[in-house]
Amino acid sequence: MTRNELPLIPRQVLFGNPDRDQVGLSPDGAHLSWLAPLDGVLNVWVAPRGELAAARPLTRDTGRGIRFYLWAYTNAHLLYIQDKNGDENWRLYAVDLQTEVAKDLTPFEGVQSRGVQFSPKFPEEVIIGLNNRDPQWHDIYRLNIITGQLSQMLQHDRFAGVTVDDDYRLRDAAQIRPDGGMDIYTPAGGDWQLWDTIPAEDMLTTGTVGFDKTNRRMYLKDSRGRDTAALVEMDLQTREKRLLAADPRSDLADVVCHPTEKQVQAVSFIHERKQWQILDPSIQPDLDYLRSVAEGEVEIVSRTLDDGCWVVRYLGDDAPARFYLYDRRQRAAHFLFTDRAALEGQPLVKMHSATIKSRDGLDLIVYYSLPLGSDGNHAGLPDQPVPIVLTPHGGPWGRDFWGYNSWHQWLANRGYAVLAVNFRASTGFGKAFTNAGNLEWAGKIMDDQQDAVQWAIAQGIADPKRVAVMGASFGGYSVLAGLTFTPEVFACGVDLVGPANLITLLETIPPYWKPTLELLTTRVGDFRTEEGRALLKKHSPLTYADRICRPLLIGQGANDPRVKQAESDQIVAAMQAKDIPVTYVLYPDEGHGFARPENNLSFNAIAEAFLAECLGERAEPIGSDFAGSSLTVPVGAPAVLGLSAALEGR
Repeated sequence: MTRNELPLIPRQVLFGNPDRDQVGLSPDGAHLSWLAPLDGVLNVWVAPRGELAAARPLTRDTGRGIRFYLWAYTNAHLLYIQDKNGDENWRLYAVDLQTEVAKDLTPFEGVQSRGVQFSPKFPEEVIIGLNNRDPQWHDIYRLNIITGQLSQMLQHDRFAGVTVDDDYRLRDAAQIRPDGGMDIYTPAGGDWQLWDTIPAEDMLTTGTVGFDKTNRRMYLKDSRGRDTAALVEMDLQTREKRLLAADPRSDLADVVCHPTEKQVQAVSFIHERKQWQILDPSIQPDLDYLRSVAEGEVEIVSRTLDDGCWVVRYLGDDAPARFYLYDRRQRAAHFLFTDRAALEGQPLVKMHSATIKSRDGLDLIVYYSLPLGSDGNHAGLPDQPVPIVLTPHGGPWGRDFWGYNSWHQWLANRGYAVLAVNFRASTGFGKAFTNAGNLEWAGKIMDDQQDAVQWAIAQGIADPKRVAVMGASFGGYSVLAGLTFTPEVFACGVDLVGPANLITLLETIPPYWKPTLELLTTRVGDFRTEEGRALLKKHSPLTYADRICRPLLIGQGANDPRVKQAESDQIVAAMQAKDIPVTYVLYPDEGHGFARPENNLSFNAIAEAFLAECLGERAEPIGSDFAGSSLTVPVGAPAVLGLSAALEGR
């Protein structure tokens, strides 16, 4: 079967709602829960453990769907958050397991709630932050999830965050310094005293992990005095530190703690692939057994308080995620379900990894996928160069990982190679690598992305005349930067919620980001100084909009509080003023990314048609993928083949 004869994997299979996701156990182990669609909208479902057929929906959201929930320690309630059309003003809800009645615990307009601490010692109470007094500052409250009563623990006008232990004692509070570092204060009578300092260079690689059972020892992710972030235990009385786990190539990633004893049992480090270090020998036999059950990277996603039962997830690169219920006493794992059953039997592809060199000598980890059938000798390289899509990640303080990726599968199935690069500023590879991206948004970060493209061309993976770039958030910025700073490299670009003007991006951050403003300005540029504004203007794609000479598709959520609609509006207006074609897709009920599957499907249908027209590969017809979507196309619908007709036929 040739590549063109392979069946197209439907977008609905790749980007529609999962069958089940976020599987959890109630603390007492009596019930299993998960997110699953109800009338096409993600809701929380619950079933007695061992009786999946008796599952019932516990919530009945009809809008954007529920994307995060957890069990309360009462075993009789689940907690979930919801915002309004992507505005990120999260409200906290509790739903009763028996009555199925949901209670809005933070019924305040324009207010964001943040979870701070949940403890089995206080099953009916949680600690949250609320910016209901001042949008800039989250005061700390003790909240009764049964009655909804709020009791203020701390009112303040200075801290970016606080730490609370399992006894619901306020242990410390963090204040950002002008240099981008952080001072840690502890309560001292009615005041605060300086307790610790995190230098600016360690800010993204140092922080609190938790406390031991006695609350006398703290676990830290700590890069101070070293490059990569290690797991450190600190005696809070003597302040002596003990190194528990470290890796010379990568930062601390996952931390697995016993649910009641609180000791750290295992940690992971992720360079190209995830590697576990076992710190508690008592779980070594469990992990040894679990590795024999199924293929893929093993993750413990939920545990009962007595630690007798786990939910385990297996992640691969060319298969859906598989969930198992593991009985520790019997040492037996029972298959539950996959997250997307329709992926079974689809022509999915493997994800390859490699470490390449940047032009100035840094190691860059890349992940890439190839169209099925393009690699005849299974060497990890195509028989001949193919069109390629570079997919820069968001952040930029994030990273790409090995594993199943819907974009990789989608684009590879349509005939493209897909390339993801962990450029400098990416997290997980030590503080020197992360800090190398400071003030380099349109500088060395973009060089790294270009170096990855040139590597793919040199390896015979990429056809140099058919290279596209597609990304969201900072990835969207990378699209705009690529088409303005290196306008001849890319054949086209797809930008989702990417900032175009770094000055207005920083001037319009949400008020609750202002306590961490110095962290942004020291790493991106300071809009409050003449020198900083000059750098931000120099690094803004808007400044060079007239250089764009290749097709551009832009997607934006109207309620995005991070990258506001004005960012996309500005560059669209600048391109129109120069008669440069652009297609602009706007969603009135979305924020920073598209949460509703109908909107996600509709934008990907447009992007697929756009890429096929630019690069000459396959596309699934738009068909009914606009159904239920709120999309509007203010500018440039005729530029994408079939878009105008699909809009008329909605």
